[in-house]
Amino acid sequence: MNLNPEQLTGYANQFIQVLVDYSPKLISAFLILFVGLYFIRVINRLIRRLMVKRNLDPTLTRFLSDILLWALRILLFVSFISKLGIETSSFVAILGAMGLAVGLSLQGSLSNFAGGMLIIVFKPFRVGETIEAQGIIATVSEIQIFVTKLLTANNQTVFIPNGALSNGTIINYSMQGQRRADLTFAISYDADIKKAKDILENILKNNPNVLTNPAPEVFVKNLTTSSVEFAVRPWAKNENYGAVFSKTLEDCKIALDEAGIATQPYTIQK
Repeated sequence: MNLNPEQLTGYANQFIQVLVDYSPKLISAFLILFVGLYFIRVINRLIRRLMVKRNLDPTLTRFLSDILLWALRILLFVSFISKLGIETSSFVAILGAMGLAVGLSLQGSLSNFAGGMLIIVFKPFRVGETIEAQGIIATVSEIQIFVTKLLTANNQTVFIPNGALSNGTIINYSMQGQRRADLTFAISYDADIKKAKDILENILKNNPNVLTNPAPEVFVKNLTTSSVEFAVRPWAKNENYGAVFSKTLEDCKIALDEAGIATQPYTIQK
């Protein structure tokens, strides 16, 4: 199709007229966009500082600020296209349909997300604490939104989904600040019970890492068909628990052997 100069001039004039008529909306829309982005950054910084001052969990602070940031960006984008004259009702309907589809396809992830929020808000454990969950005893390394990262004693990294973690039993060994070691020694009926008890009590008294409050306990736990079982229960701070457990076990065995009191095999539980 050949266009003569008059037609080109006419099209150019129409384009310029449309641009002139539409330019106020275009300018105001981009003004809203740039000013909105600036204020979103300012609001996000203020919210972060406020949550830090309130001593909120760092993971929760980061997550809530990110959610707020994207929510404000979506609202700004809707306002931007609305100012341009684009119909937003269909756009919002499309976003809703997409959200529903994503939600249905990510049910497991949403369960882990909800579990992560419960863990962050109610704090059954914190980073650095030792817990037992899902059959694993380990130290909490990081609490993420979907999974919790644990580090075992033999330096293995374990990731547990927050959905399963929040719905299961959690034993927190660090929350109270101190722990009790439950040891059992089985001795023969021929042995002097009072002497054995004195030996075990002296071992606990001479260990500087054994706490005096709560006081350690030594008592006859059970009388079996072949032995007398003594319960030995020292208390220790969390950081000294492993040393107190192994030291008490070793010292009690050595002291009983030196006194001529034979011990019998027994399954020891931590």
